[in-house]
Amino acid sequence: MSLIFLLSFQLLHMAKGSMVWLNESGYEDLVVAINPSVPEDANIILNTMVRTYASNYLFEATKHRFFFKSVKIILPKTWKKNSTYSRLKTESYNKADIIIADPYLKYGDDPYTLQYGGCAMKGRYIHFTPNFLLDSSLLKVYGDRGRVFVHEWAHLRWGVFDEYNYNAPFYVSENARVEATRCSAGVTGKPILQNCIGNQCATRECQYDGQLYEAGCVFVPDLNQNSKNSIMYMQYLPSVVEFCDKNTHNYEAPNMQNKMCNYKSTWEVIMESDDFRNSSVVTGLAPPFETTFQLLQTQDRAVSLVLDVSGSMLSYNRITNLRTAAEVFLIQIIEVGSRVGIVTFESTAYEKSPLIQITSIATRQRLVQNLPTTAGGGTNICAGIEKGLQIITTAIGTTYGSEIVLLTDGEDSSMSVCREKVRESGAIIHTIALGPLAARELEEFSNITGGLQLYAVDVDVPSKLVEAFSEITTGSGDISEQSIQLESKDQEVNSLGWINNSVTIDKTVGNDTFFVFSWSRTQPFFFVRDPKGKEYGSSDFTVDSSNLKTARLSINGTAEVGDWHYYIQNVDTIVQTLSVTVTSRAASSDVSPVILQAYMERTNTAPYPVVVYAEVSQNFLPVLGATVIATIEKDNAAAVTLPLFDSGTGADMTKNDGIYSGYFTSVSGDGRYSLKVSAQGRNQTVRLGRRQNRALYVPGYIENGKIQMNAPRPELADEEILANLESFSRTSTSSIKLDNTGSLLQGLPPCKITDLDAYIENETIVLTWTAPGGDLDSGKADHYIIKSGADLLSLRDEFDNATSVDSFHLIPQEAGSTETLKFKPENLIIENGTIIYIAMRAVDDTNLTSDTSNIAKATWFIPPKVSVPTDDEDNTSDGVGDGINITLIVAVVAGCVVLVCIIVSSTVCILQNQKKRRDPAIRM
Repeated sequence: MSLIFLLSFQLLHMAKGSMVWLNESGYEDLVVAINPSVPEDANIILNTMVRTYASNYLFEATKHRFFFKSVKIILPKTWKKNSTYSRLKTESYNKADIIIADPYLKYGDDPYTLQYGGCAMKGRYIHFTPNFLLDSSLLKVYGDRGRVFVHEWAHLRWGVFDEYNYNAPFYVSENARVEATRCSAGVTGKPILQNCIGNQCATRECQYDGQLYEAGCVFVPDLNQNSKNSIMYMQYLPSVVEFCDKNTHNYEAPNMQNKMCNYKSTWEVIMESDDFRNSSVVTGLAPPFETTFQLLQTQDRAVSLVLDVSGSMLSYNRITNLRTAAEVFLIQIIEVGSRVGIVTFESTAYEKSPLIQITSIATRQRLVQNLPTTAGGGTNICAGIEKGLQIITTAIGTTYGSEIVLLTDGEDSSMSVCREKVRESGAIIHTIALGPLAARELEEFSNITGGLQLYAVDVDVPSKLVEAFSEITTGSGDISEQSIQLESKDQEVNSLGWINNSVTIDKTVGNDTFFVFSWSRTQPFFFVRDPKGKEYGSSDFTVDSSNLKTARLSINGTAEVGDWHYYIQNVDTIVQTLSVTVTSRAASSDVSPVILQAYMERTNTAPYPVVVYAEVSQNFLPVLGATVIATIEKDNAAAVTLPLFDSGTGADMTKNDGIYSGYFTSVSGDGRYSLKVSAQGRNQTVRLGRRQNRALYVPGYIENGKIQMNAPRPELADEEILANLESFSRTSTSSIKLDNTGSLLQGLPPCKITDLDAYIENETIVLTWTAPGGDLDSGKADHYIIKSGADLLSLRDEFDNATSVDSFHLIPQEAGSTETLKFKPENLIIENGTIIYIAMRAVDDTNLTSDTSNIAKATWFIPPKVSVPTDDEDNTSDGVGDGINITLIVAVVAGCVVLVCIIVSSTVCILQNQKKRRDPAIRM
């Protein structure tokens, strides 16, 4: 069977902790998750079970090397219970490989894969809408769902990219022709322009506008092709059954695959993957197994807090901070309906509370009363885990699908004793490492169970632990249930000094809003003022008698939208540390809140630097224009503050995709690093964007010479997107454990330049790019090496031997600055058809050199002049209904089409002004 298309139907790990594994060429445990907001529809399940095409198509596309062996489909708990549905084990919506959810604002049904990183790096998830999976009319514009899935699977699993480009659909080729951006170049078709009035449409072949075809022109392929190597371009075509390889790859096309993968074909990238190295060709004409499906259903959470109370927890206020952070988790974070129990451990383990279902504030407070206040003894982590599993089994009869939150500050050499029990339990273990000496094996327990790996540095206040606990939210996919961290700050404040700041509560949040203030020595003076001026003083806060260093304010109802100001004064005679935490939940289940997800990863290419990612989104749409700041901390090292950008340069792979990125260059040795990211939006600057890496919406096709156009792709107007965003504040936390950081400590080269652009103006080559840093994207480079040539691949492969461009006088600016260079090429006469390629490297003051930049192409191309039809010439279009006469009137100025009038009838005329355009990769 196939996969879900079988469905006609972060630190997190890349692919969000995907549990997929390769078993003798068959992918096992692929997880499909249906969002809780999707209405129950038996056809989704039914269609999942009957399709057989995706696995066979993958098998053929990979030359009999891969297929889909087993798939798990997670049904939301909002759907009816059924005895045939299994209970989840370590699977969850948050770690699913494929997410089925409605689009935001009914945006559209484009399938896409969310990719954070560069070439050959796994993606996060594939997103399909229920409509895409169920509406058969969409087969006309996307093709068979099994084929579309294989296209997206290549993004997700192997880190390849699309071979089309919505923003640059055409380019000037080396043989001085305008070609469609595609791979392979052997795909045939015509450039077509369609104009519609109501239900009446007229089509014609495109005219030139400057160097390229006029705006709105699309490439319409022939339905019957000889080319079969185009899965990442147009898997829609019946002949297409393979990926472009080295022999068929179109390296000239200005697409993401060429830019991201250094002009390698998709099949070359796949061949370099771990999957390919760990597999072999399977004999036979079809996969040896049909895809099996298992239906699982999400249940209410069952969580056991397993907390270290060994003697070392008395140091650095740890036991007090633990109590405060766990209290925040129980009062503010864990969702209604969840069952929670408490276990403590030192040399032995103790049940402090059996699992209690959260039904009210009273049940939450009962649990809080059982949190530890004292510490002493040794550290027996396995005893704690076993007791945690035991109280879960007592409450619900199984440990499948349950969660353990394991917090420790110490080491335990006997952790391997319970490794297999942990693996077999079917429970997810989230680990929180507190301080520099927490057991090195913690991450292994999270890895084998799909849990979160979190780390908190030692400070005098609980804010770091609160940040860690705040990340342990429901994995059901119901964002309306989740607690969202709006603010988290801690600061040393001098005697009589103040913290004066504000946090924004936007209209998407405001329910269950809490302010938590903590201090290291003496209770400060504090108050909060809402957007309407109402003040909340210390008498409005609650201070627990067993925890006298924390005060909590609960806002009744839905909090006022706007900036909430908080004021805290240190009234002690000496400096003390003060902290602020603000959490809230969605204001309505009908409107998704803005969410922030933080993530760190070490790249897979030398010198293997660390990249910080922050995804800011609102129900799958990227949020653009936010101010995003990362803070990275490690015990016994100074905190590092790092701005993150969504600019498409430096560490950021794609501009305006809502993923803000930056290189972390201040590594201070091996060990754990914590990451906190804050994102701020102001309604004057932020807006929603559109997802990139979308599956190609096929505009139409040509069969037997007849043009058959599909309905134009639905687009939302900018005002529809802009109107739904406003000011907001968000905070998110993650962590990473680094080993073998020696190469990073010895120095880093400038980062690769990825936005080099070139065009010809007055017989002069004009180059523009964004300056890299001296260390990746920090500081500034010492100088540039710029080369040019007439052949793209020769310039890529033999950069040192190419012709040098004089850039001696150019002094690099600070990273992120815009650089410009103009030069006249030597021994080259610029004439019609001239093409010159340019690439560059940056060098730092220790002579470390960046990778070669993207290769820019400058072209001087004058297209053939457009003939002007006479008034009595008719042009009948295949795209118009019978009996409609079409007359095309073209006005030409200086060889460029500036006005098109298509006469559909004697009284209707479609006028279209054509503006001069430049190919983003090729300028005139």
